[in-house]
Parts: sequence; C-alpha cells; structure tokens
Amino acid sequence: MTDRKKSPDQLRSARWFAPDDLRAFGHRSRAMQQGYAPVEWKGRPVIAILNTWSEAQPCHMHFKSRVDDVKRGILMAGGFPMELPALSLSESFLKPTTMLYRNMLAMDAEELLRGHPVDGVVLMGGCDKTTPGLLLGATSAGYPAIYLPAGPMLRGNWKGRTLGSGSDAWKYWDERRAGKISDKEWVEVEGGIARSYGTCMTMGTASTMTAIAEAIGMSLPGASSIPAADSGHIRMASECGRRIVDMVWEDLTPARIQTRKAFENAIAVAMAMGCSTNAIIHLIAQARRAGQDIGLDDFERMSRKVPVIANVRPSGDTYLMEDFYYAGGLPALMSRIREHLHLDAMTVTGKTLGENIASAEVYNDDVIRTVQNPIYAEGALAVLKGNLAPDGCVIKPSACEPRFLKHIGPALVFDDYPSLKAAIDDDDLDVTADHVLILRNAGPQGGPGMPEWGMLPIPKKLVKQGVRDMVRLSDARMSGTSYGACILHIAPEAYIGGPLALVQTGDMISLDVDARTINLDISDEEMARRRAAWQAPEPNYGRGYGWMFTRHIQQANEGCDFDFLRSDFGAPVKEPVIY
Repeated sequence: MTDRKKSPDQLRSARWFAPDDLRAFGHRSRAMQQGYAPVEWKGRPVIAILNTWSEAQPCHMHFKSRVDDVKRGILMAGGFPMELPALSLSESFLKPTTMLYRNMLAMDAEELLRGHPVDGVVLMGGCDKTTPGLLLGATSAGYPAIYLPAGPMLRGNWKGRTLGSGSDAWKYWDERRAGKISDKEWVEVEGGIARSYGTCMTMGTASTMTAIAEAIGMSLPGASSIPAADSGHIRMASECGRRIVDMVWEDLTPARIQTRKAFENAIAVAMAMGCSTNAIIHLIAQARRAGQDIGLDDFERMSRKVPVIANVRPSGDTYLMEDFYYAGGLPALMSRIREHLHLDAMTVTGKTLGENIASAEVYNDDVIRTVQNPIYAEGALAVLKGNLAPDGCVIKPSACEPRFLKHIGPALVFDDYPSLKAAIDDDDLDVTADHVLILRNAGPQGGPGMPEWGMLPIPKKLVKQGVRDMVRLSDARMSGTSYGACILHIAPEAYIGGPLALVQTGDMISLDVDARTINLDISDEEMARRRAAWQAPEPNYGRGYGWMFTRHIQQANEGCDFDFLRSDFGAPVKEPVIY
C-alpha cells in the first residue's frame, strides 16, 4: 500500500459526491442511473481516462479495447474509472495539419479534467500531436497524471524488404516518380508499410514524443518502446491504471515531476535517439507550460554534447522501433548516456530516473550504440541563426547528406505549396542540384498551422538524374520520418514579415551547420529596401477557431503555444464552483 498524503475526504471528487446537499444528490443519483452503487465510488479516487480513440485515428485503433485494460488496473487498485473522449488528431487524415489543433486538444484536456469530478488521469495518446497536446492540458490542470503511449506498429514488409513508416514512403515515391515502380507494386507498398495498429515505427515524431514523455518522467519505465501489438503493452496499460491510483494518494502531480532537470533529461534523450525536429517545438511548449524556461539555446548546448546512439531510421540506416524494443528500449539507451542525465529527477513511479534505469541492459550494441561508437558524433538536431533566421531555425544533420552541411547556392523561391507542386514536375524547370529550394508562408500563421511541408520534393528533372537530396528551406515543419538537408521552423515566419519573406529567386544562400549559421547574402541596405516594400498577405481566416488561432499562436522558437495558455499569462484558474 502506498504512503497516503490524502484521506478520502480530501479527494477532489468528494466535492461532487460527499456533501449532503441537493447538488451532490444529483451527482450520486446520476451515477446510480449508470448502474453504479455508492460503494463503487465512495472514498475512492475517481480516475479519468482521456482516450483519443476514434475511427479516424488508425494509430489508436487498439485504444477501443486497451481502455478496458486501464480500467481493470484502476479497479484493482481501488479507484473508480471514468472514460472521457478527447480529440484524436489523426496525423494521416486531419487537414490542413494536426498542428493547427494541438492546442485545441490541450484546451480540451485541461477543461475536461477541471470540469469533471477527477482526482487523477491516465492520458492515452501516441500519434504525433496527441502526446504534447494531452501533456500540455494535464500540466495546466495540475492533477496527478500518467501518460500511456500507443506504442509503435510492427515493421513493414514488401517483397521481403523491411519498410519504415514515412521514410520509405518518400523513398519509393521518388522511385515511382522516376518510373521505376508500377501501379500494382505501389498498391503493394501501400498495404505493406502499415501492418498493424500503432504509431509510425521509425524514429518519427510519435516515437520521439512518447520517448520524451518517458524521459521527463510522465510514463512508466520502458513504456514508450513497447510495440502496440505486443502483449506487454496490455500489461503496461493495466499497470498505468494501478499506478495512477497510488499517485493520487501520494499527491504526485506534474509540478513535482516536470522540473527543469526533467526537461533537460528529455532534450538529452531526444538528441541520443536521433529525434524528430518537431521535438523542439513541442518540448519548448511543454516546458513553458510547466513554468520552466527552456529554449533553443538548451537544445543547441545539448546537441554539442550528446551523440546519436539509436541506430533507428531515419538517422540510423537499418533498424526500426521494434528492434529498438528488443535491444532494451529507452531505459537501455538512457543507461548509456547517464552522465548527461539528472538521475535524481522524480518520475511517475515515485522513484528517481536513476532508480528506474539502474538495472537496464542493452541487448544489441548495433541497435543501441555506445557513446564511443555513435551513429552521429553530435546530437540529432542543430539550431542555426543568421540574418535569414534571427530567431533561429533547425536542421537534422544526422539525416542529410554530409556534403550539404556547408553549402552556398542560389535560391529558387515559392510563395505557396500549390505553386511549388505545379513547378516541381516541370522538366523545363531551371534548377540544379546546387539550388536552394525555398517554400515560405507555411509557418504557424501562414500555413496555417505550420504544416509538415518542409521536406520539399526534389524536382522531377533532378530525380531522373539520380538526385535524392538538396538544400531546402522553409518556415514549415516536416514529418519526423522525413530526411534530407531540410532547414525548418525559420523564425520569424515569412507571413508576418520575417526575412524569409524578402528572399528573391537567384539570391545566394549560405549555410554552415558546423558554425550554426544561415544567411541571405545581400547587404543590410538591400534588406531594408525590400522590407519597406513588403506587403502583408491577406488573412487566412475571417471567423471561428482559425481566426482565434492566428491571433494568439506564438512562433516556432516559442513552442507554438497560444499566448493566453502560458503559465505566466494570468492568475491561476480556480476550481469550478458547485452550487
């Protein structure tokens, strides 16, 4: 039995169920309407389960039944489960981009928790934006919370070849554009690349963010690595249910876990894993919701110290998340970078990170390398600054051709994605492999919602010549499963008048990843002249959620949170009145 810091009368849910008044009578009678007897909730923590299952969310198909395993654990530990549906944010189906709705899920989660008789919560997510969205909301609500990751899907297969989510989609799409894959073969690839429920099994945004949740201390040890179809995932789900009940009695809240040390641990782990570039945006938002001032400089500092040791695609060249799990999973990786971690950081287990990974072992030294034999000697991401990106931008040097880490080339500029798409298949397009492709007006406001357009397609003319990488710049994001010399998140974005808006086709762009610089090679006087002539584009929205989004969204270097959701925006929200 856990050491209790609370008594049953101190439970938050007691405000709804315990009083001898008319309003509490209504709460109890409606619970009995559902078939529950008073003995089932009286003196027991009410545990919300925020479930992001929907028929439009293929990554979370198993959540329809997995929620029953969570409930089983809650009941075993003496809690009372209450399932609440939350936005599912399918990366595959939701348009124009799930990033437009990450903060909506955060608001959904926060208000669901605050408005209901909830003492603690199990957060069920996994697909890219569901992890940060749920954690943002739970952090702001402030009640004990544990994150249950969906888990990666099984590795793909086509003609005996292993397929990786996203990464092989881009690879084989270029082969199809080059005329090397038939219609029949393309359908076979479609059917073979996603063989089970679960998230992308490459080191994309989903696996990056669930690993970050574990590194912060918000998930059970090893939970983020378990494949969705593994029976171990069922057992982990039940354990989440049992553990959250104890966390309520212990009053183990996100504020006690999500310290600056916790977020520094997450950055170190992200670098070692060869993380998605999206990690920067989400981690900054999560840290600042928790009252921790994490920024681009923290990522840059850690990038210089922590090597990439997870040999998982796209930074690695062979393995996928299923292999990573068999090799020991995230605890094993953390054990190899322990000198870069704060081992005294608290976690949802009630124990420190150091205690959680004390017995972790690596079972395959090629999947999880040693720091002396890394995939890439520095961290997965690099933050660049210069007159083209005064507030920073990001590149994933571990996933691009080394020759592009220092490059000078002429710009080929596109103001929107439709014009890019129309030009890219033109065999007469005036472009060489040395050009720098630029897409602008694709940032937080311009996209709108900062879509994953940043892995700009290689012009068909060059694909036929065998070109598979070139320097590409944008204020957009890209999928964590993407790869190539793509410079992303340029801030401030073009739509609000950032320097990217002033680039003209033919301008020379200078890139030096080692020096961490990105510059537009024109004089300050010419820059000022172009700025004076720039005109703001028409608004994307005239009403509704989109209208609100564009007025309150912050830039990429600030985490793309809404300004009014920041922890320092105003007074804390009070508990709801019950009359």
